[in-house]
Amino acid sequence: MNEKMKHSEAAAALPKPDVGGNYLADYVRLVESGQASLGLKRLLTTLTESCAQDWLDCSRALVLRGDTQAAISVLSAAHNAHSEATDISISLAGMYHQTNRQVDAEKLLRQLLTQHPAHTAGNLLLMHVLKATGAMRAVTETAHTWFQHGRHDLAEITQVVELLDDCGRKEDAVTICESEIAAGSLDPRIHAYAATLLTQLGQFELARQRYLFALAGNERALEWNIATGLATLQRYKDRRHPDFELFEASLRRSDINEQTRASLLFALGKACDDIEDYAGAARHFRKANIICHSEINWSRKLWRRGIDARISRTSFSSRSAESPDWTPVFIVGMPRSGTTLLAELLSRYQKVSNRGELTLMQQLEQRFAQDDERKHGWSQEAFAIYEKQLRSEDPSATWYIDKQPHNFMCVDLILAIFPNAKIIYCHRNARDNTVSLWSQYFLPGTQNFSYDFADIAAVLQGCKRLMTHWQRSYASSIRTVQYEQLVTNQASCISLLSSWLGMTGSNMPDATASLPNRAKVISSASLWQARQPVHTRSIERWRHYAPYVPELLRIPLNA
Repeated sequence: MNEKMKHSEAAAALPKPDVGGNYLADYVRLVESGQASLGLKRLLTTLTESCAQDWLDCSRALVLRGDTQAAISVLSAAHNAHSEATDISISLAGMYHQTNRQVDAEKLLRQLLTQHPAHTAGNLLLMHVLKATGAMRAVTETAHTWFQHGRHDLAEITQVVELLDDCGRKEDAVTICESEIAAGSLDPRIHAYAATLLTQLGQFELARQRYLFALAGNERALEWNIATGLATLQRYKDRRHPDFELFEASLRRSDINEQTRASLLFALGKACDDIEDYAGAARHFRKANIICHSEINWSRKLWRRGIDARISRTSFSSRSAESPDWTPVFIVGMPRSGTTLLAELLSRYQKVSNRGELTLMQQLEQRFAQDDERKHGWSQEAFAIYEKQLRSEDPSATWYIDKQPHNFMCVDLILAIFPNAKIIYCHRNARDNTVSLWSQYFLPGTQNFSYDFADIAAVLQGCKRLMTHWQRSYASSIRTVQYEQLVTNQASCISLLSSWLGMTGSNMPDATASLPNRAKVISSASLWQARQPVHTRSIERWRHYAPYVPELLRIPLNA
């Protein structure tokens, strides 16, 4: 090997110079001396003749420093200098998206996609931008347009399906999965995604076929919560059903992780509960909850502080604009307290749109809860954001139901944004509510308090405290519905509620439409039960478990 080649290889082995850092030296010095504007001006001048990659490196170095606005300025200038560089367009659009400049992000991305319609990062980012603005239908349209440009790999399909799912576009998401299956896809993950979505759409038989195909095609498929998915598809009649053997045999495997074991135990517990083997169900549920509780970090202290903070915080100023000609209806309360059932019953009325469990109000609370974030016009901005998402699917409705139970945490914010809103508080026997939570496997991060009786008790108490506070402050806007009354005297309960909501006269429910057919999508843990005729089996359910779960007796009945 000659000396020239040696030096060449040695140079290649050295780390590449920090281009962004080199450009920033003078900028940082000027910023630290209080001359940020001059520093940025000089930086842009220095970069003028640079290649696109140098601009990108510099912007990334600025982001790492926390200089977001300077990074945007650099990327904007870079885009002017290198308009053909797709990486710069994507980076600038991404910064716009992160800083809530969604209009600018959308404009830039649509320009990019006009030239490069199959650009993966551009299409995915545009869908996220559209989701952030509540334009869920446009998210679907973008996905369909992109998918017309040939087949896509599993990673791309998965990202789009999950995004559509998050946007509440379940039917569009399952259409993509089923199209892949019809085109010959044998990938177990596509079948598993399809099964989950089909379950939410009430297509239980086809969902079971998809779940079983996934299990047969991948020995790790149990890790995808397929056992709990299968268990939700029906009410088991006896132990002869093949799922019992499937769950029990799977639990005997030594190669499954603890989360998979927990999901199998919850599935087997549910199956035992269905056939009234409460001792067996309690045994399986207890093991499952121990596993889940050991792997999460939920703080009762932080929960209580959150309740105290909401009770003591300064009131939000109400939006002064005229109320819209439609009414938002928020069904709140503890999870598993009847919110799904009530929403489905009310959605039988004409001109009522059930939007399911939206997360947007909690996002708005995070954004506007602090006084320094509530600039002039904040409530009108929040109104516009929420209205766009709420009404995108059915703009002709008069009542829109958001049945996110945890919205009880921000009733004051809701009524500041929507002074005409109606709040329905679902309340249930505390021990029944506890059993229903304790026997349910939730997706990680959703109901982390539900795996420990002391944690459940703390949330029950906090919910009651906060709702009592809201009822004192906003009595005319809140009605309480007792779960036991709802299922034993449904007609009277719904009649009183509908009258309060103004759903009278021509808005009476269509008697020819059965509840299961009206409920197109149900995504909550009650997705199977809510499609069945209303029953009273769950009243006093806790008594079946008291001999095996004595902790229930420490939960006050009226918590």
